[in-house]
Amino acid sequence: MTLKIQNRKGLIYALVTVFACLLLTCNFSLAATAEAKHYTELQLPPLPEIKLPKYERFVLQNGLVVYLMEDHELPLVNGTAFVRTGNRLEPMEKVGLAGFTGTVMRTGGTKKHSPDELNEILEQRAASVEVGISEASGSASFDALSEDLETVFGLFAEVLRSPVFDQEKLDLAKTQAKGGIARRNDNPDGIANREFKKLIYGKDSPYARTIEYATVDKVEREDLLKFYQQYFHPNNMILGIVGDFDTKKMRSLIQAKFGDWQRNPGIAKPTLPKVLPANAGGVFFVNQPQLTQSTVLIGHLGGRFDNPDYPALDVLNGVLSGFGGRLFNEVRSRQGLAYSVYGQWSPHFDYPGIFIAGGQTRSDATVQFVKALQAEIKRTQTQRVTAQELAYAKESTLNSFVFNFQDPSQTLSRLMRYEYYGYPADFLFRYQKAVAATTAADVQRVAREYLKPEKIVTLVVGNQTAIQPPLTQLAKQVTPIDVTIPGSQPQAK
Repeated sequence: MTLKIQNRKGLIYALVTVFACLLLTCNFSLAATAEAKHYTELQLPPLPEIKLPKYERFVLQNGLVVYLMEDHELPLVNGTAFVRTGNRLEPMEKVGLAGFTGTVMRTGGTKKHSPDELNEILEQRAASVEVGISEASGSASFDALSEDLETVFGLFAEVLRSPVFDQEKLDLAKTQAKGGIARRNDNPDGIANREFKKLIYGKDSPYARTIEYATVDKVEREDLLKFYQQYFHPNNMILGIVGDFDTKKMRSLIQAKFGDWQRNPGIAKPTLPKVLPANAGGVFFVNQPQLTQSTVLIGHLGGRFDNPDYPALDVLNGVLSGFGGRLFNEVRSRQGLAYSVYGQWSPHFDYPGIFIAGGQTRSDATVQFVKALQAEIKRTQTQRVTAQELAYAKESTLNSFVFNFQDPSQTLSRLMRYEYYGYPADFLFRYQKAVAATTAADVQRVAREYLKPEKIVTLVVGNQTAIQPPLTQLAKQVTPIDVTIPGSQPQAK
């Protein structure tokens, strides 16, 4: 009997507790509903002023530029060296050479440590040393715990100064590259991006050419050595280190590991390839019968970051793209032609970028989607942005500005990159002020001056039979693009 009474009491207490929680939740929900505001009514405080963290810059006698930035929040140190090189400087018949050079510098070991020894030492310390060569630069980096800095930095210096370019590791890298070539048509986005660059820059341009079986086969170990010897010199590099270290001791360590590396007095700034538009308009098509939707890219040759109108063009990007942008509101929300759609003036540091717009749409909506993109681009030239659109674009651009300074490593990398390309150290702050001063008239002016609807190149990757109405509604002539991979992959040895 006592047990039953206790159970009943427990049940009553539980019910009372549940009822009290429900009542509290209901009251809280009602209060929250009463106080909730639409996002347009929210009053946000002004953005705090962003200041660069303290850093030190100096140059060794051999020409190596060094940036140091202490950050003692965590017991970690990381560094990056930018090398003035890039795959745009490799010969056309050996596309892939620069990438192989960067890869095998790291995987092939050094004169003091074999590849396995190098990997084992780094793995035991949860550290890393990486090397890569991209389109317009080379980079080598390291990450280490503060207590392992001397050991890991020593290995980092070895990889930069005395790589051996092991033949087996080169063979492996070439095999992996051929596997990538074999799979490159598996993704329609990959096809579209690759072929669109060819249409803008030209198929033989170093900014658009692609690695092929034939170019891989022509790359030999001696080519890697020559490429390395041409560009990897202390007076052709910028080294930046950030983390938990003492600047005075770090300077001594850098001097010990790099101070006796001889400069190359004959090295010269390479002449960059000239960039001209390969096509002044046209509609192009890649037939992929297995697809149920179309990937669309339209655009033309663009410009550089150092254009004085870049800040206004970036505000124009905000007017066109993103949630609340004209393309999103009209093409996606009102017409329902795509889940995602974008348009962007996308510049580069030392050669022209691309103005590009696009997205993915249903096969039967392809022509309508392209026309909608074209219409919105023209509308930016003829219809001045509203005060609300301008405010939204500027606020989103300025609010995103803080993400350029999320951590000291990111800030230091930006300073190094500006020096690499010859930009002023305060370039980003000049940009910030120019964005804040941009007017609706500025946006319309740059839209009229830099957007060329009559020269827009259109590329569609999709299912030809499912695209109805056909692409001939966009242009009398639609040029097909053959993406068949040249040659057949040889048998692995």
